[in-house]
Amino acid sequence: MNAHSLNPVTPRAARVLKRVWRPTPVRIRFAAGLVGAAILAIVAGCSPKAESPAPSISPTASNVVLTAAQRQKISLYAVQPSPFRKVVDTTGVVDFDNDQSTSVIAPFGGPVSKLLVNPGDKVNAGDPLASVDSPDFAAAISAYRKALATAQTLRRVADMDKDLLEHHGVAQREAEQAQTDAVNAEADRDAALQMLVSLNLDPEVIKDLQASRPVSRPGGTIRSPIPGIVVEKLISPGELLTAGTTPCFTVANLSKVWVMVQLFGSDLAAISVGDSVELQSGLATNRFTGTVDNISALVNPDTRAVLVRVVVENPGDFLKKQMYVSARIKAQHESTGLLVPVSAVLSDDENLPFVYQVQPDGSFARQHVTLGYRAGDQYEIANGLRPGDQVVVDGAIFIQFIQNQ
Repeated sequence: MNAHSLNPVTPRAARVLKRVWRPTPVRIRFAAGLVGAAILAIVAGCSPKAESPAPSISPTASNVVLTAAQRQKISLYAVQPSPFRKVVDTTGVVDFDNDQSTSVIAPFGGPVSKLLVNPGDKVNAGDPLASVDSPDFAAAISAYRKALATAQTLRRVADMDKDLLEHHGVAQREAEQAQTDAVNAEADRDAALQMLVSLNLDPEVIKDLQASRPVSRPGGTIRSPIPGIVVEKLISPGELLTAGTTPCFTVANLSKVWVMVQLFGSDLAAISVGDSVELQSGLATNRFTGTVDNISALVNPDTRAVLVRVVVENPGDFLKKQMYVSARIKAQHESTGLLVPVSAVLSDDENLPFVYQVQPDGSFARQHVTLGYRAGDQYEIANGLRPGDQVVVDGAIFIQFIQNQ
């Protein structure tokens, strides 16, 4: 390789360049600058790379410092233990007051001959509900007649033997046996009479039987055992009833009803017998008041809920069985806890609740908290704050905006 191969410029081109490129001071400074820039580029490429600056801390991980003007836009709240009454909102189902309602069971067997009431009718205790052609009445009346006659006869014999015994007309043993027979006969008579009463036989008919007056073959009458309203009719004319088994009617006093509500865990711990309850049905704006009457000792194995019974006044018999109602139970006993206004609580990107807490240096830091019961416009803080801590209540969103910039 010769020098001409390294320099492609011909002698003629060199003479042209020599005439064109004349070394003036300006051109010399320009060339020097180009050479200096090239040298710096070569040095920078050959020297080791400088360490990059440390990344800045994420705004969400640092405290927020406000200016004096910005602090005027926020309000602080000092956390202290405060008393409050818990309110539990739940739903319930209306039921009859089982202390004032009953299922009327047929006291005797036989076919139904006539229905005397309809659902919705008001009845008093002892009012007839239905008539039944029952052979049980004939048998019961016959048994009572026989028992009554036997008791009367044996009582007369016992009295005569007692008189004869005083005059030595009979032996002591015979007089005692006559007395025993009379007592047994009277016990059978009383049992037969009780059978008539259990069959709801008309008291006038019983008086006629006791006076040995003739009576017509009475039909059986099913009567209401309590005053109330006939809410269910379960039999029809011609239906064959089985004594002591067939349900015929349901009679209930609807002036008071029960509302059965289900409570869980912490709500259950806040409620006690005697707490007042406000109820409202979805069918109207009517509001009802009641009282917690009983808290079940059993837990439903399927729902893990506990049934709570509420006794409710029912003016106008508006509430019906199986009706759904909303219930608000107000605890009568006070609870104590750390409360903060609802406006102080925000949520982070993971939907976890937090508050902005004032730090010793005057800055504001996120403090995650565990929310408990909500009492009106305040939250009970179960964990995360201590008495005396100061949190932002008005302007928390403003601080969050600054922190997220």
